[in-house]
Amino acid sequence: MTNKISIVFFGTPDIGLPSLKYFYNSDKFDVLAVVTQPDKPSGRGHKLTPSPIKVFAQENGIRVFQPKSIRKEPDIIEELKKISPDFFVTFAFGQILSQEVLDIPKYETINLHVSLLPKYRGANPIQRAIINGDTETGICTMITELGLDCGDICMKEHIKITPYMNCMELFEVCASHSPELLEKTLLGIANGTLKPEKQCEEGICFADKLKKEECEIDWNKSAQDIHNLVRGVYKCPGAFFKYNNKIIKVMETEPIDENPEGQIGNFIKVSKIGIDVKTGNGILRLKKVKPEGKGEMPANDWANGLHM
Repeated sequence: MTNKISIVFFGTPDIGLPSLKYFYNSDKFDVLAVVTQPDKPSGRGHKLTPSPIKVFAQENGIRVFQPKSIRKEPDIIEELKKISPDFFVTFAFGQILSQEVLDIPKYETINLHVSLLPKYRGANPIQRAIINGDTETGICTMITELGLDCGDICMKEHIKITPYMNCMELFEVCASHSPELLEKTLLGIANGTLKPEKQCEEGICFADKLKKEECEIDWNKSAQDIHNLVRGVYKCPGAFFKYNNKIIKVMETEPIDENPEGQIGNFIKVSKIGIDVKTGNGILRLKKVKPEGKGEMPANDWANGLHM
């Protein structure tokens, strides 16, 4: 193929940025525009802050669209029709596209999803995989359809989840592996060498959006399950427990296969390497915490401040 493949990139958070940068710097693709979420209030001053995708686009002279709901904004839809790209590429965009929008590209609308579909369709596949103790996940490209992550699969890549990997680290791995998979997918569809396949019906499960109450630690669960929760919701929004009516976020833990005497939820031992808490099965060592109103710190520093 001699001509560049033209795309419009739909995305919002950091995870999509490596792919957008890759397409922008490639001699095989032409990024005609980006579509991203509207600026949102951020920080203590609630200052309107643009998405990372918008910032990169503006820095590099790429046209930006920011619909509140693209299905309900005919002016933007008409502009996208005028652009007439070969592909739409969607990666953590955060809005549902209408059939009218999906029909605009010459070829297809391709979505990159951070799971091995049909497992973990939905909003939080990375977090759910870690919370559930999975040792493997992946990324896949798919043809976008109106249903939730149900389109035909183009390509997949498996990614290992190590025992202490948190969701932010897994985000970074998925983000770094995504550009090449997207490139292979678009080139394969454009030149006719890639034939998407229907998703199998076995193994379908959903990664529902996380709720705050799910992030509160239940000490009756096993040390391993709580450890998985801590790394699965690391900083987004973070696992926590309450101590003296204060919220204590737990940032780093280690499960220990011991079952001492004592009451579940009690601190068994405080040392330089952390705070050992008795759980429903095993000990959970708290290594780093973030007390309410304070910064992240070693767990024993927090404990020393309590004069235990």
